[in-house]
Amino acid sequence: MEELLIVILKALERKNLLEIHRIGRQKGFFDLANPGVFASIITQSERMFRIMKEAELHAASKVPVLITGETGTGKEILAKAIHNASSRANHTLTSINMSALTATLFESEFYGHTKGAFTGATQDRKGYLEATSGGTLFLDEIGSLPLDLQGKLLRVLQEGEYFKLGTSRPQGADVRFIAATNVELYLS
Repeated sequence: MEELLIVILKALERKNLLEIHRIGRQKGFFDLANPGVFASIITQSERMFRIMKEAELHAASKVPVLITGETGTGKEILAKAIHNASSRANHTLTSINMSALTATLFESEFYGHTKGAFTGATQDRKGYLEATSGGTLFLDEIGSLPLDLQGKLLRVLQEGEYFKLGTSRPQGADVRFIAATNVELYLS
């Protein structure tokens, strides 16, 4: 049954990706299945309607989403719409400004820590991953996150698990990632 479920989920993902590809080539305006979640986006632009339709299709998916665009173009508004159109809408959406995170606080903020994990850790603390369980993490300005910290997020993205500071037992991360940037991202 597990294998059948995986195959069905992969087929649905493929169907959504093909639909997104088809929409990218079409002209005209698109009907949204749930227009209410996009009500805060006011536009008459054909291109913006295409983006909202693609966002709606991505909302039905579990894959991470990257939103790119200049500062002030509404990337966070679009991320909120994707969250609200998804099956995670009844759970928390946590927005994190990645350029404001320091390397020394990154692990404690994201993973949380146990009492005594380091000097000053007087009680257990939930990190963003645990506090947002079942919901969506919006990583704003992901392009400003240093490479070494990007590597620390990789395990969570690939394996869906992390280690809370002060423990050696992995914890599952049940979060959807949506990231946004206004800078060009380079693959090396």
